[in-house]
Amino acid sequence: MSAPKPSIPSGTRDFLPLQTRRRQHILQTAARVFTKYGYQPIETPALEKLSVLTGKYGEEGDQLLFKVLNSGDYLAKADAGLLAARNSAALAPQLCERALRYDLTVPFARFVVMHQHELEFPFKRYQMQPVWRADRPQKGRYREFWQCDVDVAGSTSLLHEAEFIAIYDEILSALGLTDFTIMLNHRKLLAGLAEAAGCADKFTDLCVAIDKLDKIGPDGVRQELSARGITPAQAEKLLPWFALQGTPTQVLAQLQTQVPPNALLSAAQADLHQMLAYHAVMPHFRAQLRLDLSLARGLNYYTGTIFEVRAGGVQIGSIGGGGRYDDLTGMFGKSGIPGAGISLGADRVYDVLDELGLFAQLPHSGTQVLIIRFSPDSEAEELTLLSRLRQADIAAEVYHEPARLGKQFGYADKKQIPWCLVLGDEERAAGKATLKDMQSGAQQAVDFAGIVAKLQHA
Repeated sequence: MSAPKPSIPSGTRDFLPLQTRRRQHILQTAARVFTKYGYQPIETPALEKLSVLTGKYGEEGDQLLFKVLNSGDYLAKADAGLLAARNSAALAPQLCERALRYDLTVPFARFVVMHQHELEFPFKRYQMQPVWRADRPQKGRYREFWQCDVDVAGSTSLLHEAEFIAIYDEILSALGLTDFTIMLNHRKLLAGLAEAAGCADKFTDLCVAIDKLDKIGPDGVRQELSARGITPAQAEKLLPWFALQGTPTQVLAQLQTQVPPNALLSAAQADLHQMLAYHAVMPHFRAQLRLDLSLARGLNYYTGTIFEVRAGGVQIGSIGGGGRYDDLTGMFGKSGIPGAGISLGADRVYDVLDELGLFAQLPHSGTQVLIIRFSPDSEAEELTLLSRLRQADIAAEVYHEPARLGKQFGYADKKQIPWCLVLGDEERAAGKATLKDMQSGAQQAVDFAGIVAKLQHA
């Protein structure tokens, strides 16, 4: 019987060295910008208690939690009646006490509540770790993927939201993106529109439906709204408001003239005007900023400004999103700690950069120079030079055994190592080595003392 062919679960991926280096480039760029804005790193476990995660992501999100079966005889304590009825929803909490984290925000809220006496507020943290969702795999959508989050706990200042825009702008610009849009909205603005249309009691249903506008179009949203108990008359009031266009300031001005005022609308508009005023004096890179009234971010915990980021020129969904969630820690027994945060999907960003060819300038290998193995007689000099290069923080390696030059140069080519060093008999006698530029093919003799300086400035 032959051994089974190895495979990995659907929606997950292996990453070869080149792909891993590219992903590290994204993570390192994000971490550098996060640090610049005053955020500190933390980590949380991959596993959270199911009770921590359940009820935080809306009805659709809860269905996407990867639940982990209890160890041992997990059926022993299960209710016999539920087992006989095959009631999986009611059985899940009895069979599964833990789940893989769905995102980094809810674990952060749990973290803040547990460690509140050890933290300095406002507490600004960044976190870059994998998350898991039992979603249907497709382009840009994986079951395991990395998120890069920044969140602040303990402040209601809209300065943080303005900084989130700047953080997105700076990271994506540094990665080479030139066409991307940061969309924003406000949950109170959505609630105010629902009140103005007479369907305030259907606010959650409205958010779930309107968040699909770009996927199913106005007619599809009409059907979705109707199925959720929102009347055709209410839908016909709402849809034109969600279609308003212009700069963020222009859209806010149109709202004031087209929508009957209420307290929720006024509060949201005041927040957005203040945030835009902060944003106006911050660094601007390449982002387009758009107020999208149909943006709902279908997660129950958002309470204020919400964000979503999309890249132009590719057919991939959002690459980032977030918002304010002032009530989240209250779900864990601690009220009075407001919060806000954003996330950047590292894997989707990777797919965007790859599709647009923006990784071309990155080296394929971390190795800067390969020392060619010439003969057993030259081994001592080769290893001495290797140590000298590494002590100077130059990434270097030596070919594993003496071999014909073509084979060793081919190895360097395949790994895209930019330089090769050859210590032949003549070079060693003269106290020099031949340094070969693998891209141009140019060669030059360099004395041992000058090799480090040459490579440091290459």
